[in-house]
Amino acid sequence: MNDPVSPIPKDGPVYLDHNATTPVDPRVVDALLPFLAGGFGNPSSTHAYGAAPRAALARARRQVAALIGAAPEEIVLTGSGSEANALALRGALLAAGAGRNRIVTQATEHPAVLQTCAALRRLHGADVTVLPVDERGVLDPAVLAAALDGRTAVVSVMAANNETGTLQPVAELARLAHRHGALFHCDAAQAAGKVPLDARTLGADLMTVVGHKMYAPKGVAALRVRAGVRLEPLLYGGGQEGGLRAGTENVALAVALGTAAGLAAAELADGGPGRVGELRDRLHRGLTRALPGRVRLNGCDHRLPNTLNVSVEGVLGHELLAEVPQLAASTGSACHSGEAEPSPVLRAMGLDDARALGAVRLSLGRWTSEADVDRAVTLLTGAVRALAPRAYAGARR
Repeated sequence: MNDPVSPIPKDGPVYLDHNATTPVDPRVVDALLPFLAGGFGNPSSTHAYGAAPRAALARARRQVAALIGAAPEEIVLTGSGSEANALALRGALLAAGAGRNRIVTQATEHPAVLQTCAALRRLHGADVTVLPVDERGVLDPAVLAAALDGRTAVVSVMAANNETGTLQPVAELARLAHRHGALFHCDAAQAAGKVPLDARTLGADLMTVVGHKMYAPKGVAALRVRAGVRLEPLLYGGGQEGGLRAGTENVALAVALGTAAGLAAAELADGGPGRVGELRDRLHRGLTRALPGRVRLNGCDHRLPNTLNVSVEGVLGHELLAEVPQLAASTGSACHSGEAEPSPVLRAMGLDDARALGAVRLSLGRWTSEADVDRAVTLLTGAVRALAPRAYAGARR
């Protein structure tokens, strides 16, 4: 696959934070710009100015649907992944009817799911069950099976974790949900475009896809709603998006999402995940060799090909990254008022505070090179030795 010139500045920091957001692919920019200028018409208009935007929306739906194994008419455009998740969970719960007021999810979900569940409990009396994961971050299907009953309206389990990249056994979990008549929602924000997905095969009645995780701009996402599934809308009004998301569509961003989905599908077919996976493993080997006995993998081998979450013994993740401004990455902790708190994801996996606070997430992308990886190893190794020189004296030999 012939990629355009990287939009990441050559003289900028090495960018290994693609799970936070991706740069916008120049081909995506080229596709959306016409709909900020001459293609300004309302896609609901029946006159000439609405024709091109309407056709562009239809094409975008086809492209997103093709990426995740859905039908174009099942694609509902939203303004963010958080909105798509809220539509799926609130919509399913409120449409389920009497007797089905349970939502079942798991502990390492994105806050967009966990906080929506909490709000549904508070505002609508939902019975919310949050299931534990094992040390790999995986939800055991047997644990889900034991939790399900005829009151369950929807089960929500992500395809891949945003911090560790851990992949969940979605197909098996969905089958269990369906046995109890529940819908299955899958937040695929991190997985879409990085690994093959087929919503039909997986059994995901509802699936979230997010533009800025796959080289489209921020502010656009989609929810796959399987044909025949009833949801209560989040937004009411003119009946756009099959009545599930009122408001005149942002055609330019929809085009961007569709173009990004098409590029991702082509990259998957061209072996892109394998290339990125080799670079991720090169990064892991480099760190392990430079810092023997000090680097511990968080998560498991069955994970996204671009994601490496490791803890470095003897240093705090946020201090390590602060030492290397030439590298852009994320930590496994959140800082509040100057104090670091361990990541809830890593805590849910049973990691102790020291290991969780030592975690860094390095996530690679479309334009990551061997030179980027090798530079990251050099930068991180030097920073570790500067922060803990005695602990790492052996690594110099």
